[in-house]
Amino acid sequence: MTISASLVKELRERTGAGMMECKKALVDADGAIDAAQELLRTRGQAKADKKAGRIAAEGQIMTAASPKGDVTAIMEINCETDFVAKDDNFQRFARLAVDLAAAQQPATVDELMAVAAGDGRTLEEARRDLVAKIGENIGVRRLAYVRPSGQLASYFHGTRIGVLVDVVGGDADLGRDLAMHIAASSPRYLSADEVPEDIRANERRILSEQAQAEGKPAEIVAKMVEGRLRKYLNEIVLLGQSFVKDPDISIEKLLKQRGARVQGFVRLEVGEGIEKKSENIAEAVAAMNSGA
Repeated sequence: MTISASLVKELRERTGAGMMECKKALVDADGAIDAAQELLRTRGQAKADKKAGRIAAEGQIMTAASPKGDVTAIMEINCETDFVAKDDNFQRFARLAVDLAAAQQPATVDELMAVAAGDGRTLEEARRDLVAKIGENIGVRRLAYVRPSGQLASYFHGTRIGVLVDVVGGDADLGRDLAMHIAASSPRYLSADEVPEDIRANERRILSEQAQAEGKPAEIVAKMVEGRLRKYLNEIVLLGQSFVKDPDISIEKLLKQRGARVQGFVRLEVGEGIEKKSENIAEAVAAMNSGA
């Protein structure tokens, strides 16, 4: 059957799919645009499922405040390439996702993806449609909220690292300094008291094995282990770290000097903890030539 260019254009505007995909869907749907739109969505979801296993370690960190301004959401949204991370379609999806999170505050990413995103779709359906359109795996990876009891400070290192820190006392300059420090030093916990016992026990075991290998007496080994454990804890907790702008003082001492305390913080970095696939271009080209 003959499909008019105007009908193809309308379906493309509705879905964002390619011209040839739209025309084929309209042919398969006997010219019924609603049925063709549903066909495109179904086919798009199939494409999204095929891409779900591909590594998505690029993307962006974004934040949004709740309508009342009492909660701020921070989120990592991923894609496969830096090029797509800058794409307007990806940016719109990311903004939609973080705005929905701030407004409705679902507890988990799975709950967020089930939220209605407009046009009769859930956010998950919007994601699948975007995967079909762009051709890359895209997903919301992490989501956190800060409900500040003091002043909320923030810092973004480009679009790849985002920090929110709740500071009671002090001033705006202190808050920004703390946020920048957290971005640079990547503390995992606020204080040593927050470090889980299993992490302490594992580190103590490793340090004990290292100290024993040095052939020291048992009582010396015990002292060495405890000293090295304290050093390790200071490296991974915010209060124990040396302040990046003045390494002679710790963050704990800085806060005491300024009459302030940190109630909590969140630091997200794009692709953190994801094992990225490395590709040897020369080997890839050689393999292509061999196949040819």
